[in-house]
Amino acid sequence: MRRTLASEVTATGTALHAGTQVAMTLSPAAAGSGVVFRRSDMGIDIPARYDLVSETNLGTVISHDGASIGVIEHLMAAVAGAGIDDLLVTLDGTEPPILDGDALSYLVLLERAGLKEQAAPRTAIKVLKRVEVAHKDASAALVPAEALEYDMDIDFPTRAIGRQSFRLAFGAEAFRREIAPARTFGFVHELDMLKKMNRGHGASLDNTLAIEGDTVVNRGLMRFDDEFVRHKILDAVGDMALAGAPLVARFEGARSGHALNNALLRALFADPASHVRVNLP
Repeated sequence: MRRTLASEVTATGTALHAGTQVAMTLSPAAAGSGVVFRRSDMGIDIPARYDLVSETNLGTVISHDGASIGVIEHLMAAVAGAGIDDLLVTLDGTEPPILDGDALSYLVLLERAGLKEQAAPRTAIKVLKRVEVAHKDASAALVPAEALEYDMDIDFPTRAIGRQSFRLAFGAEAFRREIAPARTFGFVHELDMLKKMNRGHGASLDNTLAIEGDTVVNRGLMRFDDEFVRHKILDAVGDMALAGAPLVARFEGARSGHALNNALLRALFADPASHVRVNLP
């Protein structure tokens, strides 16, 4: 059965890019409504859908009717990890609060609110044939599988990261333990450029792993030795949640980011023969 929250929960914090304080309320939603973001300062609702993604630079942004919400991937990953189908996210700004830079801080909020089953069946999107997109040396694919899996490889030209790989058989407990705690990361030498782009104002050594040369400046904040590839899977989980229903497939990513993740969903839904709707138990 479809699931939503049992009660409302609120949180306030700093927006990663805007650097402003933002208030967020997570509320139960009607069966079949999906995940919807509401800009309370504009009175506009934006469904969390892949076809409403308007930007993928430094985060996934959805836009509708002149309003936008950015950096939604961490919250969407937590929503997917909790198995929530219907949810209203109300914000008084342009981004959810970054909180700890992970998905676990959102999961804690969702768990505090509790979950409630709805009188409506839950469906999934089962991938029937390989769908792949690529750009330069990066690629992303969805491959037929009996259950949702993630397979990610990354390679960065710094010894702080280097080559990392991780495989995840997706499930609520595995996601919470292995992926949700992984924090976002960034490079110190890019900070000035980000500020000129009016981005990154809310990044701090408390919510972002900062890499300078071959060193993680705040290494004491790390929760895993391979936290970077785990966070890339976290991002992919959040981006794939914009399909509008759980996937039954194996995600294969090589240096994949938000742009390729979104292109992958667009390629999937552009080919009706690549997938089918199935009922979940």
